[in-house]
Amino acid sequence: MEVDFLTKEMIYQKSSQELTALLYEAAVTNLKTAIKQLENQQYIEANQAMQKVNDILHRLGVGLNYESGIIADQLDALYNYMADQLIEANIKKDASLAKEILTILEEITGAWTATMKAKPTLKQSSFRKQSSAYEKHVMVSDRELNTVEVGK
Repeated sequence: MEVDFLTKEMIYQKSSQELTALLYEAAVTNLKTAIKQLENQQYIEANQAMQKVNDILHRLGVGLNYESGIIADQLDALYNYMADQLIEANIKKDASLAKEILTILEEITGAWTATMKAKPTLKQSSFRKQSSAYEKHVMVSDRELNTVEVGK
């Protein structure tokens, strides 16, 4: 029971970037398990592992910030493609299709990890985001006041 609490506590302390990295790692791990199970003709276990990967892909898609530009649209399309291919691999029990998805996932995971290492510390980054959010709120409030004054 205490281990679950510590795990949940650790998760709550992670940044969104770190949580995304954990999701990528879990997807890769589960997909490797699924491929191994497909090759061993353990189809029930392979199905369960692929369902976990599909769930992770869905969560990654839901977590995208579409205000960040074209990269979010491209990642969404890529997640959807991988989910579709994963369903096809599951139906056909085709390990080669699953391996293609694994290659893509490993590339994304590597790029994400490298980007996280190259960025400034997370505390600096989150401070900038908080400042930016505060400034946006102030600007919106100022605009509302100006609108009211203009209308008088």
